[in-house]
Amino acid sequence: MAKPIMIQGTMSNVGKSLIAAGLCRIFKQDGYRVAPFKSQNMALNSYITKENLEMGRAQAVQAQACGIEPSVRMNPILLKPTTDMGSQVIVNGEVMGNMRAMDYFRRKREYIPVIREAYESLASQYDIIVIEGAGSPAEINLKADDIVNMGMADIADAPVLLVGDIDRGGVFAQLIGTVMLLEQQEQERIRGLIINKFRGDKRILEPGLAMITERCGKDILGVVPYMEVDIEEEDSLAEGLEQRAVRGCIDIVVIRLPKLSNFTDFQALGAEKDVSVRYVTKTAELGSPDLICIPGTKNTISDLRWFRACGLEAAIKRLAGDGVPVIGICGGYQMLGRRITDACGAEGGGQIQGMGLLPVVTFYEPEKRRRQNTGTVSQLTGIFESLSGKRVSGYEIHMGRTVPAARDEEDTTETIKGGEDAVASDDSMGPDPSGGTTLLQLEDGPDGCCRGNVLGSYLHGLFDEEEFRTALIQMLCRRRGIERRELGGFSMEAWREEQFDRLAGTLRANLDMSAVRRIMGL
Repeated sequence: MAKPIMIQGTMSNVGKSLIAAGLCRIFKQDGYRVAPFKSQNMALNSYITKENLEMGRAQAVQAQACGIEPSVRMNPILLKPTTDMGSQVIVNGEVMGNMRAMDYFRRKREYIPVIREAYESLASQYDIIVIEGAGSPAEINLKADDIVNMGMADIADAPVLLVGDIDRGGVFAQLIGTVMLLEQQEQERIRGLIINKFRGDKRILEPGLAMITERCGKDILGVVPYMEVDIEEEDSLAEGLEQRAVRGCIDIVVIRLPKLSNFTDFQALGAEKDVSVRYVTKTAELGSPDLICIPGTKNTISDLRWFRACGLEAAIKRLAGDGVPVIGICGGYQMLGRRITDACGAEGGGQIQGMGLLPVVTFYEPEKRRRQNTGTVSQLTGIFESLSGKRVSGYEIHMGRTVPAARDEEDTTETIKGGEDAVASDDSMGPDPSGGTTLLQLEDGPDGCCRGNVLGSYLHGLFDEEEFRTALIQMLCRRRGIERRELGGFSMEAWREEQFDRLAGTLRANLDMSAVRRIMGL
């Protein structure tokens, strides 16, 4: 069986996922067969495996750091929040349904056999398992029947490294307080402490480090600096979502929806030279962008109502009317259409008028579509013509079926259930719904729609392919009158490998890896 090591944190967003990914890469570099594991993940960023099963994206990224194919065994339970009080529950990659938080809390012990089976299956095939916890092990209200922190450490009989975030302040209280709130046997599982996200001269920390060791009897295994590495983050606390300033010649705006999901779709764009990707929630933040992106969301109808109420819909339609390119991915694609109908109650039922920028309508269905896919861009005309024939790849994950709008819907004003959502159809695109062109020809059929300066697709990862992304950015440069000096883009796969190696190098320089290996019994 594999040797385990578990990374827990004093709270959310202290850098557990990044530390775990770095250890995965270090052990891979050292010649071990290593895999990641997280028993229960709560995140709206997910990934579709080759078996068309759904898992948390953080563990998919960690699997990439290990140099192995992601598997749902690495994240047997995924919770995707649908409301403030409930989540969609996904077990072994399959949707089990929506569940209120309290109901899940009462039932979570039922999932221990699922977790144990997934972990033991991995542990029988690898030398090392790097396990990630969630939130804090000292959350008193969540400790009963815990399956993700100390409960998981017991299942795996894993030593624990506890991570605190000094960048947010109070790291001494975080670490000492967390240890002191644990039961004695839980304290004994913690074999070392890590201070993360430090900026400055480490020597000024020395008195505090000595006090931590004295108060809780745990050694500090390292002070890790704030790392400038571009590795995908998993949830709404991601620091990249706070980017507001324009830092490049090309300004790409992404709408930060309340239930934003899979925002990692835009990582490749942000990694390009001369390009800035910023996330906005207000019309005043829009400015004069070169491209507007509407991302995926776990609740399209609710987020469309928010979008409409805050004025962003009207502002974006005005910009689109002025010729600014607009791209919608997944839920964003659905919003760009004429109507969304939820007869199956996937998002509470009813229907709502869309933005009317694409001649399509969406119908929700009970079954979620999950699939990796590849293909090419159809022959387009107009502003997106240079994308024609470009190769694309990615994955689909949605509960909607989007089809061309019927001709007689074009000039109709509909009364939608919940009258505040009723919006007159937009006649500005012309009377013929066939004016929309299928965007992609994928392995299993057509996807998406393009009309004028607006396009939409269900394919996550659309911008990861170098030739598609390069053609898009070159088009944006031409529109702005910029001669882009560095042509050809870059390989996103090679970029990720470079970032993993940088992360591993930083951890090697700042963690006592000899102590970590001794703790693991290597």
